[in-house]
Amino acid sequence: MRSRREAAISRLLLVLATVIALYPALAVLFLALSTPDARPTSLGMPRSLTFANFVTAWDFARFDSALVSSAFVATTVVVVAVALSVLSGYALARLNVPFSGLILGVLLIGLVLPYEGVVIPLYLQMLDWGLVNTPWALILPQIGLSVSLGTFWMHTFFSGLPRALPEAAAIDGATRFQTLTRVLLPTAAPAVSTLALLVFLYTWNDFLLALVLVPDNPDVQTAPLALSFFAGNTRAADTGVTAAAAVLVALPLMVLYVFLQRRFISGLLSGAVKE
Repeated sequence: MRSRREAAISRLLLVLATVIALYPALAVLFLALSTPDARPTSLGMPRSLTFANFVTAWDFARFDSALVSSAFVATTVVVVAVALSVLSGYALARLNVPFSGLILGVLLIGLVLPYEGVVIPLYLQMLDWGLVNTPWALILPQIGLSVSLGTFWMHTFFSGLPRALPEAAAIDGATRFQTLTRVLLPTAAPAVSTLALLVFLYTWNDFLLALVLVPDNPDVQTAPLALSFFAGNTRAADTGVTAAAAVLVALPLMVLYVFLQRRFISGLLSGAVKE
């Protein structure tokens, strides 16, 4: 009886947490699908549905260019940052790298350093290089900021793998690079994919760097920045149109997570059990 009671309470808490988590997203979606004369209440459904708000937001906010720019920046950052993180994490975990502990300590500074504290130095550096208002003003800093997390992530995973794997590969004559690419990397697929998804989410949602480094070039402005400018414009006085714009910005991330949620969860749990 006690176990049944505990299971019922656990399920009730999960349902309550799900409702609390989904309510804001559903409220924004219902607002985006409603007409101005039929706005839903805070707890109600829209009395009539329309996609006109999405059309208005798409036409006036230039989300086509913003989404392409965000996709290019995020994809480039993911590819480069994950590749560097895999190599550095493997080296620090499996190779006899001098001062590996000191290197990890320096990378730790990159994790705890306040994000706002590096924006102005980054702006001055990008301005000196002539990269302000270009995609590379976002790509290069995001790669640098992501490698610290990625290195710790992959270092933790590679450190938890059985030592028998690289030792068996070495006995078979595999080089260190072959051991990484042919033996360890297939095993690390869940961790790599989860890291890639996290970096993609962080890069896509970044607003501060885009606001400081690419404010004057609409062709390279990312989706969150375009949403901010659109919401502050007089055309976005209609709350339904603003909500539709927010849905358009979040939709690619939601679709990506739906398709990758199983691999994401398995990647989070990988390394939880060690030999």
